[in-house]
Amino acid sequence: MTINLLLVLLLAGGWIGGRLFSRVRLPSVLGMLLVGVAAGPLVRASAPPLFGELSPMLRSIALVVILLRAGLGIRTSALKRSGVTAALLAVIPCLLEGGVLMLVFRHFWGFEWVSAGAAAFLLSAVSPAVVVPSMIILMEGGYGKQNEVPTTILAGASVDDVIAITLFTVFVNAAGDGAAEVGRALASIPLQIAGAVLAGSVLGLVLAWWFRRHAESIRATEKFLLLIAAAIMLVEIGQAVHLAALLGVMTVGFVLLERAESVAHELAGKLGKAWVIAEIVLFVLIGTAVNPEHALSVGLAGVATIAAGLVARSVGVLLATAFSGFSAGERLFCVFSYIPKATVQAALGAVPLSMGMAGGEAILSVAVLAILLTAPLGLWLIRTFGTGLLGSPLPSDEGSDRDD
Repeated sequence: MTINLLLVLLLAGGWIGGRLFSRVRLPSVLGMLLVGVAAGPLVRASAPPLFGELSPMLRSIALVVILLRAGLGIRTSALKRSGVTAALLAVIPCLLEGGVLMLVFRHFWGFEWVSAGAAAFLLSAVSPAVVVPSMIILMEGGYGKQNEVPTTILAGASVDDVIAITLFTVFVNAAGDGAAEVGRALASIPLQIAGAVLAGSVLGLVLAWWFRRHAESIRATEKFLLLIAAAIMLVEIGQAVHLAALLGVMTVGFVLLERAESVAHELAGKLGKAWVIAEIVLFVLIGTAVNPEHALSVGLAGVATIAAGLVARSVGVLLATAFSGFSAGERLFCVFSYIPKATVQAALGAVPLSMGMAGGEAILSVAVLAILLTAPLGLWLIRTFGTGLLGSPLPSDEGSDRDD
């Protein structure tokens, strides 16, 4: 099968799946994800090698689109109100879930500590692909605005991923006789976050200056292309020098909104239209990376392990929001929002196995099972109960300027 035909089939199938699920009042992205899962055997059997090389790039571009949209919807005042709670949500749930899962993998699966740590923090990462679009929908509707709940979750979840991925990398490196570097890697987490925010701020300031200077001579589509190209370059550089690149991308949008608001609203409209395609690409491709046969191989033990991690994460979310001023419904919504796992597990699930790490096949199987169980569950909980738990919507500050 040619790559052109395969991409057309995946896009058309994802669109149809999304429409069908919307008709029965289920999240459309769940339909897209399941279309990808169903198409996985065809992709693995007949996709040309080029498809395997293009898939990570396409997923990265789609994530860039949605993270820029997220950044373009976050104001300084909102970030200040959510700062402490966002920081706690970034750290406590991830570390608590990772710690509990390490004990589970060590004592119930018989893993060595290094393998247990790699498995635990691979599973503990929340999915930006699921969480970010869901929060944007609620932000645009004015839900949770009084206490800036969606903004808090956006900020917390992005850093949560940084911590989980870094700790996963630490344990993977330790398995490769790099234990001496563990301390240095742990110390690098604040530097990764600060470096990403600094890089994103600088890029955002440069783009804001350029867009203001050439506001009339550059079309909105050209501004959109420049923004996407600059954000992708930031991701590439960030990955090369070990910065939290996705957090940096969100920062670019945040700075643009503060320094060039009219241009930011213009770009948000363009990104909203691009997301129609990017959403299908992202979720279908995540689905194609999932092999249900791996998930079935770990059975009830895998389900119990994932459940133990989610319970620990939920306790962590409740602790992190204990003094936030959030209502009981808002705190429960935060718990629901921290359930979905997909992006990191799909991208990194096979790494321990490819490195020959003890327990690598079981780690991959549990990661696949986590996607199949938590992504649909989290999506359904967020989309079904989110508006009710967050209370009545408030008017959006920039709703009249947004081009949907």
